[in-house]
Amino acid sequence: MGTSSRQKKQRPPEDNRPGIWVGYGKLLALHRDRAGLTQQELAQALGYSVELVAKIEQGRRPAKTAFSEAAETTLNAGGTLAVLQDDVDLAKLPAFFQDFALIETEAISRYDFEPLLIPGLLQTEEYARALFTAHCPTLSDEIIEQHVEARLGRQKLLTRTPLVESCFIIGEAALTTVVGGDEVMRRQLQHLREQGSMRNVEIQVMPSGLGFHPGHNGSMVVLETLEHRRIGYIESQDVGLVITDPTKVSTFELRYGKLRTQALNSEESARLMERVAGEA
Repeated sequence: MGTSSRQKKQRPPEDNRPGIWVGYGKLLALHRDRAGLTQQELAQALGYSVELVAKIEQGRRPAKTAFSEAAETTLNAGGTLAVLQDDVDLAKLPAFFQDFALIETEAISRYDFEPLLIPGLLQTEEYARALFTAHCPTLSDEIIEQHVEARLGRQKLLTRTPLVESCFIIGEAALTTVVGGDEVMRRQLQHLREQGSMRNVEIQVMPSGLGFHPGHNGSMVVLETLEHRRIGYIESQDVGLVITDPTKVSTFELRYGKLRTQALNSEESARLMERVAGEA
C-alpha cells in the first residue's frame, strides 16, 4: 500500500519542470489558500495576471524577485517564499551549468578565457538573447527569456560586496564575430570597455595573429572560493564539467598565467576594442 502510494506521487519522466519551481508553486498555493484568496484575487492584489499566478503555482513558470516580495507581503508568508528565490533563479540556467553557477556564487577570484564569444558575465542583454535565439536545437521564447534573465542575474557577481577579482581574456575573434547584427555588436563592445574600467575587472584580448598558444585547447574558467579552494570549469557543446582535482586545476592555472603574458594588456585591449567598434 505504501509503495503504491509513493509511486503515484512520482512525476512522469516527461515532466521537465524544475523541482524547486514545483515546490515553490505548492507553497505559494498553500499560503494563498490559508489567506482565503482565489488565484484571481491574489493576482489582482499583486498586480499580475491570473495566468501567471496559475503557472507559478503549477511550477511551469519561475517567480521573479519582485513577485516573491509582493507575495510575501500580501500573504504574510514569513520569508518562506523569499528564501527559495535564489534556487528558483538558479533553475533558469541550463541544467549542465547549474552546478558551476552555484560554486561561482562563492568566488573571491575568477579567471576566464573565451576564444570565440564574449563571456557570459560581460554580455549585454541583446547579445545574450541573440545567442540563445540562435541555439540549436531551437529554444522556445519562454526558455530564451529565462536563460537571458539568469545570465544577467549572474552578472551581479562583478558588483557584489566583497568584490570578486576578475580577469577575462577574450580572443580577438570574439570581437569581430557579429552576433545579433552590427548595432548589437557596437553596444556590446562599448559595454566591454565600460566593464573593463571597473577596478575589480581586467579585460585582455588575445590577438588572432599570435600563433599557437595554450588557449587553443579551448575555453576555461578558474576560480577560488571563500574557503580558498580552486575550481576549474570547461564547457563545450552544451556540456559542462567542473574540475576539482588539484593537479588538473594547477595545470589550468599554469596555462592561464601563460595566456596573460601573451595577451594584449588592458590598455592595448581597450584601444583594440575601440578600433573594432569604430569599424563595425
